[in-house]
Amino acid sequence: MFPWVWFWAPQVRLPFSGDVAQDIEPRLDAFFRGIKPASGDARIEAQAFDVASYGDQLGTITELLLELAERLPAEEQAKSKPLEDLRKIHKAIEGIKYAERFRRSR
Repeated sequence: MFPWVWFWAPQVRLPFSGDVAQDIEPRLDAFFRGIKPASGDARIEAQAFDVASYGDQLGTITELLLELAERLPAEEQAKSKPLEDLRKIHKAIEGIKYAERFRRSR
């Protein structure tokens, strides 16, 4: 349609055909309501999640543990199976993050 004749274009408004406003913020209320009272307070968990997600919290703890483990003598590090497992898990997760960042940058 030509812009200079816009006023001739009919505007028909059917019921429920007006503008639509949609809130696209994810609602996690159901997730936090599912926390059993014995496990913690759902309101506190929701506020803590706003500060740092569970992945951020676990990542920080993992990095701290690995940093502290590096201070152990080499022979103790070599015989620690949980430390070896934690290193493998950390390396795998870092690989996933790197691959995802690479995929998004293309």
